[in-house]
Amino acid sequence: MTVLVGALSALLIASMILTLGLVVLRTDVFDRIIGVGVVGTKTTVLLLYLGLLFDRPGAFVDIALTYALLNFIVTLAVARYFTWQDMSQ
Repeated sequence: MTVLVGALSALLIASMILTLGLVVLRTDVFDRIIGVGVVGTKTTVLLLYLGLLFDRPGAFVDIALTYALLNFIVTLAVARYFTWQDMSQ
């Protein structure tokens, strides 16, 4: 089980690096916002995998839920800011 979770964690980290590379290459602000939101979601899953690896899923679930909520609120706030900025022009 530990080998499987470790392999999935490695694949998830590779996917996060690829997504961050695409975020850097994009020019549109909304593409970058979505990309950062995707990385935040993958980080939440990675925290859950770490909970399984350290045999303490309860503690890591609390941290992952808090991080997911914070990621969601920040993504909405940033999207709202750039949408509001486009409306004022």
